[in-house]
Amino acid sequence: MATKVIKKEINTIPIIEVVDANRMDEMLPLVIFYHGWQISKDLVLTQGRKLAARGFRVCLPDAPNHGERKQTLSPIPSVTFWNSIQGNLFEFETLRNYFEANKLSNGWVGVGGLSMGGITTCALLTHYPDIQVAVCLMGEPAMVDYRNRGIERAREFHVDFSDSYPDLLSWQEKFDLSHKPELLRGRPIYFWHGTEDPKIPIDSVKRFVADNQNTEHGRGIVFEIGEGKGHLVHTDTMEKAAEFFEQHKDTWVSF
Repeated sequence: MATKVIKKEINTIPIIEVVDANRMDEMLPLVIFYHGWQISKDLVLTQGRKLAARGFRVCLPDAPNHGERKQTLSPIPSVTFWNSIQGNLFEFETLRNYFEANKLSNGWVGVGGLSMGGITTCALLTHYPDIQVAVCLMGEPAMVDYRNRGIERAREFHVDFSDSYPDLLSWQEKFDLSHKPELLRGRPIYFWHGTEDPKIPIDSVKRFVADNQNTEHGRGIVFEIGEGKGHLVHTDTMEKAAEFFEQHKDTWVSF
């Protein structure tokens, strides 16, 4: 299969669109896949190709402050990180609507991401019931806990945080999937996480799965543990993620 890789901008958002070259003008199921912290859309192109080979139109955006949008990092700990995620959340509708308005999407949309992109993915599920399927690779559904753990670690190294810091990030309360797991509504979601991940420890994801997998709203959770794996997604995991999307691309969940 010949894959077409198109670099363009959608309302100033730099993206890579990946699609079967023979189906460029068709209305296809859409997957928006988000990259991780301090990398770019180009470094998740392998995942994009694997999805395009399975009949998806794939959108790989540069998060704010990344790739073609690279800027100097804020000296305030974590501010750039969280601003990047907030920007992804804000821009989701712009990307989804573009493909639908231009008759390039058939209305089915899946989201996925690795690390920071996995956090983005889980957060989007709290607000967009039209997302059909999700994949979170070494991400985090409990963003408030992750933020608080970051503050604790920073203070161990004598990094000062303003007392108002949690309030400055109060938007996270409304996007934290662990606070509103019922919003999964049974939708299929695939988690992959390494046991030796030093950046986003697996324990929080394990708790979320244990608390929700056997409920009605969490019946679509699939969790795979990478024994001995760190904060790195390998090709076989990308293959499994693509297979998970393919497995559910003919399933429509409506509320």
